Amino acid sequence: MKQFFKFVFATIVGLALTFVLLIFLLIGIVSVATSDKPVDVPSNSVLRIALTMPINERTPDNPLAGLSFLGFDDNKTIGLNDILANIRKAKTDSHIKGIFLDESYVQSGQATTEEVRNALIDFKKSGKFIVAYSEIYTQSFYYLASVADKVYMNPKGIFELHGFSSQVMFYKGALDKLGIDMQIIKVGTYKSAVEPFFLTKMSDANRLQVNAYLGSMYDHFLTGISQSRHINKDSLANIANNLLVQNPEDAVKYKLLDGLKYKDELLDELKQRTGTSKKSNVKSVNIADYTKAGDDKDTSDNASSRIAIVYASGEISGGEGDDNTIGSEKLSKTLRQVRLDDNVKAVVLRVNSPGGSSLASDVIWREVLLTKKVKPVIVSMGDYAASGGYYIACAADSIYAEPNTVTGSIGIFAMLPNMQKFFNDKLGLTFDGVKTGKFADLGDVSRPLTEEERMILQNQVNRGYDTFTQAVADGRHKTQAYINSIGQGRVWTGSQAIKIGLVDKLGNINDAVKSAAKKANIKTYSIVPYPEQTSKFKNIGKSLSVEVRAAMVKSELGDNYQYYNQVKQTVQRSGVQMRMPYDVVIK
Repeated sequence: MKQFFKFVFATIVGLALTFVLLIFLLIGIVSVATSDKPVDVPSNSVLRIALTMPINERTPDNPLAGLSFLGFDDNKTIGLNDILANIRKAKTDSHIKGIFLDESYVQSGQATTEEVRNALIDFKKSGKFIVAYSEIYTQSFYYLASVADKVYMNPKGIFELHGFSSQVMFYKGALDKLGIDMQIIKVGTYKSAVEPFFLTKMSDANRLQVNAYLGSMYDHFLTGISQSRHINKDSLANIANNLLVQNPEDAVKYKLLDGLKYKDELLDELKQRTGTSKKSNVKSVNIADYTKAGDDKDTSDNASSRIAIVYASGEISGGEGDDNTIGSEKLSKTLRQVRLDDNVKAVVLRVNSPGGSSLASDVIWREVLLTKKVKPVIVSMGDYAASGGYYIACAADSIYAEPNTVTGSIGIFAMLPNMQKFFNDKLGLTFDGVKTGKFADLGDVSRPLTEEERMILQNQVNRGYDTFTQAVADGRHKTQAYINSIGQGRVWTGSQAIKIGLVDKLGNINDAVKSAAKKANIKTYSIVPYPEQTSKFKNIGKSLSVEVRAAMVKSELGDNYQYYNQVKQTVQRSGVQMRMPYDVVIK
């Protein structure tokens, strides 16, 4: 009995603590949600940009943003949409004297970084200054910072300039040890998303394409720095190839930096630039908070004519999806919504996707095609618009991409594991049963495919590839034979894609908006984002659970989280896939 009361008491205490914890959490969420007051920007301020969080296409509507709790940090996440809008707003804000690019670890794809960099270059046309400072310059942050009027670093800091590399993790050896044979059905010589499951190293074809598009990205990277820092591109390549920068003094010697300063010296320069007395603090506003400072005057909110920006970000699958994945059901509804809205005069489809489900991609493609028949549809490509991501884009009137956008990968594949040896030899499990038809158990992972079954699946994949290449041929006004010749699963950069006709123009999302307005023959319009983001307080419990799990796994795995996430996504995929070879990680 004594033990019984002990457990009852412990349970009551646990429930009480949980209740109190939830109360504090809800108070925090409410305080964050009700803090949307306009931000007052003092005169002679600097806009501080510190990009330490992953950059999504849109600023998430997250009730946990700003909280420091259970592994979360209190940094506010800001999306690319608000970063670009805020830099544009600061250009004409008389209270903002300049931009301070503070220590950043840019966690974004090459094209996203390119959009921010171009926005900073445009900002400089105002005559206002940009100063960059960091203790550690990664290559991504330095590419961004190189546009600044002055680029400084801590005297004891770390400067990286060593070139690009891209690495693939292969699972074949592990699968062999487990007794699992991954059965591959694909179309496309370069469709290498499946290679990690049946090879132990890159195929010659894959190595060829990776060398090509990585070289294209690197050439653009060097060209940008060369133009900003007025350093010969060949000299930059030599500095990187021979790792000539091994300490901060080397970076100054080769004119990659303008000087070495401690933070207090940097702040003194900012005070001088803003006319602030030495005894006062530099007045600054964080770029995330600056969203609430006034309005972006580049849009006419009262205009009856609208340009809809429809965001398609993440892997493509069936269902509703969420803010970071593309659900064919939700995106199809959104496209129908803007198609039927007479106030929407044109559509910009913002694609940032490596692809995914073949069926889901086709469902979305159909809605893009129908929308184009009613009003202009312009595609703006982000970091990726590959495979299924390119499929949903190819029906548009025109396509914009950044020079370092990863696109193409016109190919298709399916994978089915044969786990017979794993079950039999590793676990001692065997299977037996009955069936009413020859193919009733097609897809059963407890046995290998028969030759006849493999042919059935291969024919399905072949039909899918034929549909894909025909859709691209129709959309791009090319022959199917030509699309097949540049398809085969091969990946291209935006710079390469424009030469072979997969992309129309190099440009950012604002260029796509201007093109849409011109094609719709409208001069005054408002820009409206779609689909509507999830409400702050909808599914808080589910959101908290997902966020807590992710935070815990990330804290344990650190940089290795990318490999865990890659394996997890692979296991969750099913059906025929239109997906680029793998996630490109530029180190």
